Amino acid sequence: MKYHEVVTFIEKNKRNPSKHRIEEHLMLNWVKHNRKLLKAGKMNPERVEMFGKLVYLWEESKRKNQYQ
Repeated sequence: MKYHEVVTFIEKNKRNPSKHRIEEHLMLNWVKHNRKLLKAGKMNPERVEMFGKLVYLWEESKRKNQYQ
């Protein structure tokens, strides 16, 4: 459920969730937690593929000027 929320947010706003906005902080924490699980090798194989797509989307929209 959170996965789709984060993907929709990135596609809609053309940027990643910000740590400076309270309403976006939960999405950011979810991504950071899952990134730690992936690095530790504790994530299910089915979720690894989905999360890989999210990481690609995350890196693609990294550090974009949101005011353009």
